[in-house]
Amino acid sequence: MSYAGRTASADPWWREPTKDQWYAFIAAWLGWTLDAFDFTVFLFLLVPIAKEFHADLTLVVLVGSLTMWMRFGGAMVAGWMADRMGRRAPLMISILWYSVCNFIAGFSPTFLFLLVFRTLLGIGMGAEWPAGAALATESWPIRSRGLMSAVLQGSWALGYLVAAVLYATLFDVIGWRGMLWMGVLPALAVVWIRFYVKEPEVWVENQKQQREKQAHVRVPVAALFRKGMALNTISCCWWLMSGFVVYYSIFGLFATYLTRELHLTAAQVGWPLAFSNGLTFLASFLWGSLTDSIGRRWAMIIPAIVGAAVAPIYLLTHDYMTLAIAFSIQGAFAGAIYGINPTYTSERFPTEIRATAGAFCYHVGAVTGGFVPPVLTYFAVEQHVGFAIPMLIGTVGGLASFVVTLFFSPETKGKELVSQLQIVPAGSVS
Repeated sequence: MSYAGRTASADPWWREPTKDQWYAFIAAWLGWTLDAFDFTVFLFLLVPIAKEFHADLTLVVLVGSLTMWMRFGGAMVAGWMADRMGRRAPLMISILWYSVCNFIAGFSPTFLFLLVFRTLLGIGMGAEWPAGAALATESWPIRSRGLMSAVLQGSWALGYLVAAVLYATLFDVIGWRGMLWMGVLPALAVVWIRFYVKEPEVWVENQKQQREKQAHVRVPVAALFRKGMALNTISCCWWLMSGFVVYYSIFGLFATYLTRELHLTAAQVGWPLAFSNGLTFLASFLWGSLTDSIGRRWAMIIPAIVGAAVAPIYLLTHDYMTLAIAFSIQGAFAGAIYGINPTYTSERFPTEIRATAGAFCYHVGAVTGGFVPPVLTYFAVEQHVGFAIPMLIGTVGGLASFVVTLFFSPETKGKELVSQLQIVPAGSVS
């Protein structure tokens, strides 16, 4: 039986979801958008934090990478919890975790203290995505699932946009500590999730079948590498690894590049990032709607190809207007290739291991992305290459890998998410 795939009516797509389905989407949306703010605000603060603690810039950049690497551990625990215990609990825990860690980091008396709590923040970041993605995807009607996914994932750009605007307007008043203290506000979302969000029906029914057939998938990560599943898992990982390399080549060090090499003000740095992320969010509606017509893969391949052509325009010029306009436009293309991540990842795996699969594949990508900023910074600073060329190589090279991987990946448009067991452990009752 399919729950998210109920028969579509002639009504507009936004009238098809029930109240509970909208609540599930809003919960995932809040978690992801606020997660984005708490993480990306740090990208604006690398240079001032380095000055405050007299730390090497490469070492400060490494803090962001440590945050990324810790996401894997949080994701795997949350993925297991979401598949075995439900989607809501790990989502709430993750939001509380990253909010509190960011707030505490704002009080850092030493660089080591800051490093510890920003690293711990990664556990909550990692936990949010698999729980939120599974919750939203399983709850949403099939007709507009691609659009929903794009708006959900694209809302990372909203969090980044808020961070950019606040940096451009408030940094000179509240400093880097105040920017981190604002990161505690997402914790308020947990109260709303606790009282209004229900578990997806497809997950509830799947759990019932696992109990009745004594067919619990106790180690879901092992099932990812079973015969018939391993190649799908590996290709999914490579696709997401490529995407993360692209993202952090574009956005991870752009503020640092403008601040350190071009010596721009906070406003001059913040506004191009705000416009770029605003266009990323708006473009999510376009590419998301296209995934439900031309397919998941081509709605990612097309903007990736355009993004590769746009990258040299803003990275090979020092003219501020050219740079600002081209970088803003990039948000609608290479900045928007991630919108289908939640749905495309979820549709590639069975219900009983869906959250774990999303956690594993997505955060293999995140761990890979965590290497990008320190590697690019090493070439930029230690090898005196500057940031522009390493960022260009990472962007174009990552996009090429992204496109090639998708050419050889399955198309999942129109796939129904079902409650029936697809992975039956040995020794279970059939």
